Amino acid sequence: MRLVLISLAASLVAATPALANETRVEARGGAVWNDSNTEALAGVAAGYDYDLGQAAFVGAEVSADKVLASGYKVSFGFNGRIGAKVMDNGKLYAVGGYNTEIADNAEGAWSLGAGYQHSFGKFYGKVEYRHFFADNALLTDTDAAVVGLGVKF
Repeated sequence: MRLVLISLAASLVAATPALANETRVEARGGAVWNDSNTEALAGVAAGYDYDLGQAAFVGAEVSADKVLASGYKVSFGFNGRIGAKVMDNGKLYAVGGYNTEIADNAEGAWSLGAGYQHSFGKFYGKVEYRHFFADNALLTDTDAAVVGLGVKF
């Protein structure tokens, strides 16, 4: 399953026309929580957004996030996003995808969420919320909220 998702993400990035719209990289941090626990989260992401005219866009993103507590692994994410351009510098979007396991007793999880990204010239800031759907009966669904700072190319 992971190999299929990695291949799909790579083909989406490779199929994107050169010199199209916006490549981005970012650092981010926030919190992740479920019914019994809240922990800090830090990570990085890289993505590409392709304009769908003047009002909309689609994009692909890969990420690496780490819950800042013992017993957690780096979780790699493969996500897509679709959204609307808001005024001159904003993007309001829905985001979803798959993240690899985060702990020894946890399998990977699908996520769905929303965010807002605001550009400041070559740089941007963003806020994002995601809900992770647990596939393992031993785990509960998890939520995450992050803020990010990045640069666009």
